Amino acid sequence: MSESTLGRDTPQVNARAKVLGRAVYAGDIKVAGMLHGKILRSPYPHARIVSVDTSAARALPGVKAVLTGADAPRTLWGVHQKERRILAEGAVRFAGEEVAAVAATTEEIARDALDLIHIEYEELPALLSPEDALAPGASGVHPGRGNVAHEIRFERGSVEAGFAQADLIHEATYTTHAQYPGYLEPMASVAMIDPDGRLQVWTSTQSVFLARARLAAALELPVSRVRVQAATVGGGFGGKIVEDDNQLVAGLLALKTGRAVRLVNNRLEDFQAACSSVPERITLKLGMTREGLIVAKDVHIVADCGAYCGLSPEVMHVSAMRSDNMHRLQNVRSHATMAYTHTPPHGAFRGFGGTQMLFALNSHIHTMAGQLGLDPVEIHRRNAIGRGETSIHGWHIGSTGLLECIAQCTEAIGWQAKRARAPGTGSRRRGVGMAAAMHVSGNRTIGNWDGSTVMIKVNEDGRLVVHCSEGDMGQGAMTMLSQVVAHELNLPLAHVHVVAPDTDTAPFCIGTLASRVTMAAGNAAIVAAQAARDKLFALAAQMLGARADQLEIADGHIRVRGQPGAQRSLAEVARQHIWRHGGEGIQVMGSWDAKTQMHDDQVHGNIAPAYSFAAQAVEVEVDTQTGQVTVIDSFVSDDCGKALNPLAIHGQTNGATVQAMGWTLYEQLQLEGGRLMNGNFADYNMPTADAVPLLRGGLVESDEPNGPHGAKGASETAILPGAPAIANAVYDAVGVRITDLPITPQKVLAALRALEETAHA
Repeated sequence: MSESTLGRDTPQVNARAKVLGRAVYAGDIKVAGMLHGKILRSPYPHARIVSVDTSAARALPGVKAVLTGADAPRTLWGVHQKERRILAEGAVRFAGEEVAAVAATTEEIARDALDLIHIEYEELPALLSPEDALAPGASGVHPGRGNVAHEIRFERGSVEAGFAQADLIHEATYTTHAQYPGYLEPMASVAMIDPDGRLQVWTSTQSVFLARARLAAALELPVSRVRVQAATVGGGFGGKIVEDDNQLVAGLLALKTGRAVRLVNNRLEDFQAACSSVPERITLKLGMTREGLIVAKDVHIVADCGAYCGLSPEVMHVSAMRSDNMHRLQNVRSHATMAYTHTPPHGAFRGFGGTQMLFALNSHIHTMAGQLGLDPVEIHRRNAIGRGETSIHGWHIGSTGLLECIAQCTEAIGWQAKRARAPGTGSRRRGVGMAAAMHVSGNRTIGNWDGSTVMIKVNEDGRLVVHCSEGDMGQGAMTMLSQVVAHELNLPLAHVHVVAPDTDTAPFCIGTLASRVTMAAGNAAIVAAQAARDKLFALAAQMLGARADQLEIADGHIRVRGQPGAQRSLAEVARQHIWRHGGEGIQVMGSWDAKTQMHDDQVHGNIAPAYSFAAQAVEVEVDTQTGQVTVIDSFVSDDCGKALNPLAIHGQTNGATVQAMGWTLYEQLQLEGGRLMNGNFADYNMPTADAVPLLRGGLVESDEPNGPHGAKGASETAILPGAPAIANAVYDAVGVRITDLPITPQKVLAALRALEETAHA
């Protein structure tokens, strides 16, 4: 019998290829006669393009194409709002916007050609903050339109009536900043015209089909004339879904030259072009009873999407309402406004808007707990939504391990004892903080389908090839699919091979976003594996003179249960399925679609098949002389439904934890006059090993009824509680509440001085 790997620590199936340097990334792909592409970017946040002279660049030996906005299709591209050109024409709207592109025989020649392109700009006034953009009389970032990119308003119950019954009302404003995805592999694409005249693109993407749709629309091609293949993806974190211009420029250069073109962002270009997380200013007002029950919640958000909105409206939507669903609430109101500015675009990022709002909400709960004389843990417990309940927005909670997560992480950190200790008096003081969070496992908002399809081919040796276009960006999608299929057919993991996503050979899938792959593709893999088993059993039953329901798969054979000698090898049955009258190779499809509903015009409806929860407790040390905050200990509890691969979940959870620490304490994109000043890993501070404690964590298995073998999304939720847990611990240590991220030494020292001045006033 093959021992199932489900629930066991399992190395990723593509890990060996990566560590041995054999994995092929988009930038590694080489095609005969391939050209090298480079992009010239705007040096101004806002300017009119007066003239463009490319004659010197075109004359440079080795240059095969120099393209400007005049050479690109007229079609605008974007996620929902079509508002962006492949190459800017007429005006530029952020420093770093793509203005011209070159294809040459070498990278060096392409870089030299960029220097020979002469563009005359007329610099124009730039709107660099939402406040400026939304001010009365402000000019439009996009002519003829106001600067409101998106707006959300809703109210459930009566917020005013809720505040009237509250014993405590607290209001505060929190600001969050942009975070660069920080993946190891910058955006890269290789595009070519294949022998049949079709555009073929290898690229680093989380969704080959969304990439194909965008390429076809922007380049004015039928989707069937475009093929997208996912190379090995060196990290995505939301930044490689559908918002980057790299693939479009590569495709345009290939179409214009008729040759393969390789286009790889250098790190500065990636900082300028990749969508960073959405900055938000959140004003939160909560009403609580003296027992800590939340009776009213009023939220006002102003968000910045940059020059083009991409997925930012969806991110703000999450900030405006998702956290409402982790509590039993009756009175909620939200008003969120997104502004265009002349800054680099923001968009999808791990946590997708949850990080921003949960920083505010958890900080608020901790503050109000102190005012009520309650432990913040108790407030979370008393308000937490339960299994089987329906939230205020119509979300059905099929499973939740939130209470268990809170108990696990606080016990691990020594919460009660450390909160009870006497306040520190030295220059280095310690404090503890905790926070709770929720996320989705799937999301029926892109369109009225939130499913997946998996195709399985049974080879003549009895081994399987799996085709699925859900992307693996390092989180382990290929491994999960291998595990599920191997489990269903009782095969060794090594007998299942998952093929990289390819729009020509794999069935349509949405891709890797909204923590949906384990839920959607895992369920589809079960359906497909069972279909393969049914075909194998149907023929084996004839060969063995038995009924299909008497058969089982074990040790590479199909056998009659209880009759050890009555068996045929899988390979024999697979071959026989072909070599007979009317035979065929075994190739089956399995699809699964979540039984969810799109929200209505009042944003009400059960949009995900499952919801994930997490909690984190941390201990920090604050140096009152330097303002430096150091995380001493951290424990993250992740409710994953069922841990199909605990090793992978722990690894991804640790990554999320560090990413949250970076956003909270270190990382900040520095813009001066709209220009990025720290677009490299030397100046953009990310947490390194010496800044991170031993990362501890635990899993809570809440057994999701809609999930494959009880599983649901894992690890993305783990990024959400980090910032507020640290902020709460800083308050516990030194009594200052930082509401403006990141928590820098300068802000801590300023807050300590203000606290001291207040004490002596």
